[in-house]
Amino acid sequence: MLLHVPKVLDASQVATCRAALARADWIDGRATAGHLGERVKRNRQVAENDPIARETGDLILAALERHPLFIAAALPLKVCPPLFNCYEGGETYGIHIDGSIRDIANTRHRIRTDISATLFLTAPEDYDGGDLIIEDTYGMHKVKLPAGDMVLYPANSLHQVTPVTRGARIASFFWVQSMVRGNEQRSLLLDLDTAIQELNRRAHGDKGGDKVAVQLAGVYHNLLRLWSDT
Repeated sequence: MLLHVPKVLDASQVATCRAALARADWIDGRATAGHLGERVKRNRQVAENDPIARETGDLILAALERHPLFIAAALPLKVCPPLFNCYEGGETYGIHIDGSIRDIANTRHRIRTDISATLFLTAPEDYDGGDLIIEDTYGMHKVKLPAGDMVLYPANSLHQVTPVTRGARIASFFWVQSMVRGNEQRSLLLDLDTAIQELNRRAHGDKGGDKVAVQLAGVYHNLLRLWSDT
């Protein structure tokens, strides 16, 4: 499931993130790449132990907790603390796949990376290149979203970031361990949840429609009970 999640952050929150990141300690992005990834990765990242990364990440995590589409689509069990990267001057990240397990810095905890997320912090008109290219069974998808918007995609997808040839592309990226491991099951649950919400909206005051919505909600929760791992 490749999903555009709009307006995770509003313009004021994006500006707050950008102002904070301007004061952060930026390091070579290869510091967090795996053995294969470091061969094709050329960018900069905020150090994971930088207090600014933690504070800005907390702002993003709080926004995610209030975003109904993110909750419905990701069904999050654990969310990796957000990281931050910057591409400029031809920097790029060649085709790669994210690692399956990620340690949480400075803790004993780790997560299974079911879902990858990129939250854009730069307006698309402010830079050239920097497209996130995601491959799935239907081909290659080019993603370049407004500042404050996010894309979710399966972490087992091949993906890359094309060279930035003008300006700078700043974004947050992180991973989610879902309560439902399978991408296909999560997609079905999101479709069912969306249909239930629409039926509820249309059936307001219609007792027959309310009963159908309740029945479908029962199906949703029974499937979630069957597939979830908490």
